Amino acid sequence: MIKNFWLAILCLTLLGSCKKDLSLFNKQQDTQLPNFGNVDLKEVFHRKDSRQVNGDSVDAVIGQYYQTVWEGGDLWGGFLIAKGDDILYEGYRGFAQDNSQEPITQTTPLHVASISKSITAMAVMKLVEAGKIKLDDQLTKYFPKFPYPGITVKSLLTQRSGLPKYEYFVEKIEPQPAELSKKFLTNQDILNLMIRYRPEVSRAPETGFMYCNTNFAMLALLIEKVTRTPFPAAMEQMVFKPLKMKNSFVFQEKDTARASKSFYNRGPRVYPYDRLDLIYGDKNVYTTPRDLLNFSRAMYADNFLRADLKQMIFEPYSNEKPGVNNYGIGFRMKVYDNGTKLTYHTGWWHGTNSVFAHLLGSNVTIVAIGNKFSRQPYSALSLASLFDPYPMEVERLKKTLGQGASDSSSSETDSAGVNEE
Repeated sequence: MIKNFWLAILCLTLLGSCKKDLSLFNKQQDTQLPNFGNVDLKEVFHRKDSRQVNGDSVDAVIGQYYQTVWEGGDLWGGFLIAKGDDILYEGYRGFAQDNSQEPITQTTPLHVASISKSITAMAVMKLVEAGKIKLDDQLTKYFPKFPYPGITVKSLLTQRSGLPKYEYFVEKIEPQPAELSKKFLTNQDILNLMIRYRPEVSRAPETGFMYCNTNFAMLALLIEKVTRTPFPAAMEQMVFKPLKMKNSFVFQEKDTARASKSFYNRGPRVYPYDRLDLIYGDKNVYTTPRDLLNFSRAMYADNFLRADLKQMIFEPYSNEKPGVNNYGIGFRMKVYDNGTKLTYHTGWWHGTNSVFAHLLGSNVTIVAIGNKFSRQPYSALSLASLFDPYPMEVERLKKTLGQGASDSSSSETDSAGVNEE
């Protein structure tokens, strides 16, 4: 009798264990696409990783910055700065819809414009890790009619393809084809137009850096081709859902009513949609500071990508001209003589101005997303100097706090030809 009792207990224990394992198996099988579900966000950092030196003074400067720049400048959007898992400061202001509707909160998805490139790039790298794509594959392997030979996946990721910029060449096509009379162009339209009209390249591939949205529009098509999944769904399955980015999505036409708007500074008036507003990969991720923090936390994980691929992300690939500024794989960087490397991306589209910094040496994430046009959100990058010795940013932070909320700063242009977008 006793023997049977313990046998029953053992069976129930094993059954419970099997159910737990089956539940984990089912969770992992939510998608067949390569994804970042291997990263456990709760296990990325330990308590020491969030520890601050001079924490009180750092917090005071961040608070002064927010009051001076965001509140003093009446910026709209979201701001967050975190070290490890600990959010040091967070603030939200303004509205997501016209006529002062829908106050922006921590769950309001905002358009981050070209910060989308960093997320697109990491999805591509996950496909590289899975053996679905090779970095030295030419784009003609996947799109045989693509009219520019010699352009590789890596050329696109590192902004070294020399491709023409779609936002400019579509305006120059004469006579205007039927596609350009559509309300919205698609990524496929851009590819079709390049195949048909062969707009002149800006330079031969791999001969120099040139920031170009077309690169990442083509990478989005590549993701669709390889995964056989529409890009918005692929990003949901590969990135957003596994990393618990619950308020993130890729903008589609069905989202025009519900998506948060961007505004002109004066009025403020809503920026109207135009025919380039559906093209994704280079832009059109809508997300929140907290969701971007999850993305950043995941990138700190040892198992985010295979070690050799992860190291490649933050290597500088545009060394033709001497200077601090450079570009990696889906990330900008400033490489200083003292050995420090500031890694980040910026965004601009219509009334959106945004910054996302992922600081390698200090486990710090900085997010600033403005949806009412102002260049002041870019100044958030200077807060990186509170955690690592970035010489230029120290001076910029002093200048920012000294100048107050004036919007006199011009868009940044560096020696590698990088400007804010």
